[in-house]
Amino acid sequence: MKKLINDPRAVVEESLEGFGLAHGELVDVHRDPLYVTRAGGAVPGKVGLVSGGGSGHEPLHAGYVGRGMLDAAVPGPVFTSPAPDQIIPASRAADGGAGVVLIVKNYTGDVLNFETAAELCEAEGIEVRTVLVNDDVAVEDSLYTAGRRGVAGTVLVEKIAGAAAERGDALDAVAAIAERVVANVRSMGLALRPCIVPHAGRPSFELGEDEIEIGIGIHGEPGRRRVGLEPADALAGHLLEPILGDLGLETGERVLLFVNGMGGTPLSELYIVFRRAAQLLAERGVTVERSLVGNYTTALEMQGCSVTLLRLDNELTALWDAPVNTPALRWGE
Repeated sequence: MKKLINDPRAVVEESLEGFGLAHGELVDVHRDPLYVTRAGGAVPGKVGLVSGGGSGHEPLHAGYVGRGMLDAAVPGPVFTSPAPDQIIPASRAADGGAGVVLIVKNYTGDVLNFETAAELCEAEGIEVRTVLVNDDVAVEDSLYTAGRRGVAGTVLVEKIAGAAAERGDALDAVAAIAERVVANVRSMGLALRPCIVPHAGRPSFELGEDEIEIGIGIHGEPGRRRVGLEPADALAGHLLEPILGDLGLETGERVLLFVNGMGGTPLSELYIVFRRAAQLLAERGVTVERSLVGNYTTALEMQGCSVTLLRLDNELTALWDAPVNTPALRWGE
């Protein structure tokens, strides 16, 4: 194992310390318990958005704290859910008096711990709504979840719901927008090489030199099948076809096409995958109206990528375009 770390047990804390120093104008890092909030605290009268999960997926979630996205993020240990004792103070800090929406990826630990935190926050008088993200079409069940996993589509849920909260939507309206994104977003990923969890010191799974895992999860969970090495165009097709079938996209529809890197894939290769995915969509008469390419939901240094499609309408497009200012996503005024 070769990594730019000190003590494997201190990776999350030291990384977040550096993150806070680098982006102090945007975020505040709280250390005991560990969570991240928007600099300046909760916005009075605005619905607060909170998300979180195991670390190792950076910039998810702390990288999306800021104006137009999250008000707080709760990082757990690498690939391990944060505890309710972290989620509760993060939710308090995000509450500007209009309630809090918890955006939770569908993994068993995350679901249980965020549910516990939501119940305790409600007992304190904080109104809470929970939105479960389950965009991964690769599997219906895995070792980590009952039902589909939450993966890269989480970024799109956080951005669009964050924009709805920023424009002043009420609690139930923000939750409804988030649910609408969940209903219309699908993802699927692949791995060329595994990652190494720092405290484990060994690869999270084994792949032969000429093997690729199709349908991999963001923690190294098994996929749909293992195939031999193929050109990027063929691999893009393997990822896109199940998404298209599941979404039921028809000629004339509009989408946001998101090609996400798993942490160890060059941007040049991600654009090759995007190129082919865009071609396949055009052949079906589907318009790519918005795009995102880069490392936005990673699995440490895993080599691979995922493809995400979000069916767009006028409102979702406008909310995607709305200004955002976070460490990892910035545009607009």
